[in-house]
Amino acid sequence: MQSEPEVDARPAKRPERTVLEGRYVTLVPLDAGLHGEALWEGTKGEQNDALWRYLAEGPFSNREDFDRALAGMAASEDPLFFTIIGRSTQRPAGRASYLRIDTKHRVIEVGSILYSPALQRTRGATEAMYLMARHVFEDLGYRRYEWKCNALNEPSRRAALRLGFTFEGIFRQHQIVKGRNRDTAWFSMLDSEWPRRKEVFERWLAPENFSMVGEQKQRLADF
Repeated sequence: MQSEPEVDARPAKRPERTVLEGRYVTLVPLDAGLHGEALWEGTKGEQNDALWRYLAEGPFSNREDFDRALAGMAASEDPLFFTIIGRSTQRPAGRASYLRIDTKHRVIEVGSILYSPALQRTRGATEAMYLMARHVFEDLGYRRYEWKCNALNEPSRRAALRLGFTFEGIFRQHQIVKGRNRDTAWFSMLDSEWPRRKEVFERWLAPENFSMVGEQKQRLADF
């Protein structure tokens, strides 16, 4: 009879409020007081309502409600939120979190991702996800890194695949979000896959992959 392979049963570490530094962005613990103004300015208004479509909160019609929600995120341990700050501007441009943290089984998820238009489709946007994945596998010792999104959220599903996650299926009627049904698309990346994913990330992020005007020479998928 075939048996399951034995694995290192030592638990992973819980993520802490730390700083993750990259070439293009720095991730820091979310601070409502320090980061609220820039995050509000970067995501407010009807023109940005689409940013909030598949998130559990927002869009916000006033600063007071936004600040209240942001303060709750800053105090949370799971999800544990980080603000994404552009190295060139030194301004907060988005946020993301680790959530559903399971140290025993060494499983963790990335989610609650909000990129302002200034961060979208930039090297920093990709680097932020690289930094979070590297921290999960290399510093904290997780075996499985998850990405989940509304099954209707095509941009998020494309992003997961582009970033090296593997599609695992749809959980039907998984949640009720903002009074609507949510079928959830599940993706994962494993520790055994990380070395190759890391190599691809770093080749794409390298300055020599970009022209003098910032255009990519090769797509992430090309590697």
